[in-house]
Amino acid sequence: MADKDKKAPKKVRVAKKDFYKVVEGKLQRTKPHCPKCGPGVFMAEHPNRVACGKCGYTEFKKK
Repeated sequence: MADKDKKAPKKVRVAKKDFYKVVEGKLQRTKPHCPKCGPGVFMAEHPNRVACGKCGYTEFKKK
């Protein structure tokens, strides 16, 4: 019964508009896109890697 007492952490939802910024009247992507899936599929940034949530492609960051 202890499992019911625990609350799951709330998910943080990020809007697509946060993946772009306007520079000199043009849109610029703020996050990298997946090389396998193509433009429009952004990669999640983690402390040691960037990963695609759609296909699982991962690039590790160099130290």
